[in-house]
Amino acid sequence: MIFKVFYQENVHEVPVREKTKTLYIQAESVREVYSKLADKKINIEYIQEIKGAHLEYEQQNKNYKVLEI
Repeated sequence: MIFKVFYQENVHEVPVREKTKTLYIQAESVREVYSKLADKKINIEYIQEIKGAHLEYEQQNKNYKVLEI
């Protein structure tokens, strides 16, 4: 499954919508996403599974790249 992760780069600041970034990661569950990103110093806001038409739409985005961990 592919998950879209919304995050902030600085874990010590209050999240601000304008600073939210996204990344895509392949995993079997949300728990696995958290474990794969545990060593990164990011503040995870939300994790969303994407599939079907939503995944096809995201793949058309020029910034779509699945993070390999």
